[in-house]
Amino acid sequence: MSARLAVFDCDGTLVDSQANICLAMEQCFTGHGLAAPARAEIRRIVGLSLIEAMAALLPDAPPEQHRAMAEDYKHAFQALRGNGGLTDEPLFDGVAEALDAFEAAGWRLGVATGKSDRGLSLILAHHGLTGRFVTLQTADRHPSKPHPSMLHAALAEAGAAAERSVMIGDTSFDMAMAVAAGVRPIGVAWGYHNAHELRDAGALVVADHAGELARLAAGTY
Repeated sequence: MSARLAVFDCDGTLVDSQANICLAMEQCFTGHGLAAPARAEIRRIVGLSLIEAMAALLPDAPPEQHRAMAEDYKHAFQALRGNGGLTDEPLFDGVAEALDAFEAAGWRLGVATGKSDRGLSLILAHHGLTGRFVTLQTADRHPSKPHPSMLHAALAEAGAAAERSVMIGDTSFDMAMAVAAGVRPIGVAWGYHNAHELRDAGALVVADHAGELARLAAGTY
């Protein structure tokens, strides 16, 4: 029988990274002589790959500006990390215990994120999670969510069937990606999109706390 795979988004699902994301985005915009978006607008695009995020925030700007600002955002974010900003990216309450519960129940674990390989590696190492996941899919190697490419690759690497797997995330992009890949979508209520949006995008259930996730995942079959 094929494995069961639980794939987690990172920002807004495993870790609360909004402080650094918002600061880096504000620095990027002001560096280009632009008024920074409201933080509520910035949180709305968390989960998209950077170029797509810039296009969502500046729909009238040309593609070359989106690419340039994506690069500048990376530099701003890395500078924050160099100044100790990573301490502002804590795990959400109950996440470590939730990962333990999934593994105890026989699930394999994966990540599908709009972060880069480097960014994901740093955050996992910081929280002692390196080695917990059998598959790591990032924006470096895939189209932006909600394209299903990340999940297709994760399923193949883990030897898992879509119908026996779940995608756990905090945004409508995660839920739509899961639907497109034939994976069961589970939303989380502690991230950057609200529960109504998650359900509209296909979430079967929305967890209010990380401690519910393994039970909810088992109940989606």
